[in-house]
Amino acid sequence: MLTERISQALALAVEAHTGQKRKGTDIPYVAHPMGVASIALDHGADEDQAMAALLHDAIEDGGAKYAKLIRDKFGDRVADIVEGCTDGIPDASGKKAPWKIRKEQYLEHLKDATDDVLLVSGSDKLHNARAIVEDLLRIGSAVYERFTASQEQTLWYYESLAKVFSERGTPVAASLNDTVRRMRELSR
Repeated sequence: MLTERISQALALAVEAHTGQKRKGTDIPYVAHPMGVASIALDHGADEDQAMAALLHDAIEDGGAKYAKLIRDKFGDRVADIVEGCTDGIPDASGKKAPWKIRKEQYLEHLKDATDDVLLVSGSDKLHNARAIVEDLLRIGSAVYERFTASQEQTLWYYESLAKVFSERGTPVAASLNDTVRRMRELSR
């Protein structure tokens, strides 16, 4: 059962992402964490995992202050999942490490990540992959112009993610593999 805590997590996600939009769209960014939480719940998430799904980008996109807020308000398990899903915290000037370095480190991190992190991270990557497929159907390969990485780098990253999640037996692995396969097909 979900309790009032899930509402509090959603409220904090809304705060962390106020004014943000999905890349290249007018879609409020908070729609993404809501979608990730939905996918996680569809794949067996409990309330802590669902809250972490709602908050998975709060530190990365809202700033390091959210790490303490999440830990204080929702406890160690939720905070540890969120931190495990974070692939780069901006420094004081708002910059992150270069894309390729962050992605390689994140892939390596997933090889030993907890099942909690794998469920939420896999749900995140599945939601993002589905959005890319939808945009490929709508606007074609122009979707890749939204990203820091090139089309081939993006495809490499998602194929690498699908492999790691499959090897780890993550609940979303089959759906992610299918979606990434479709992404590759539509990118030709």
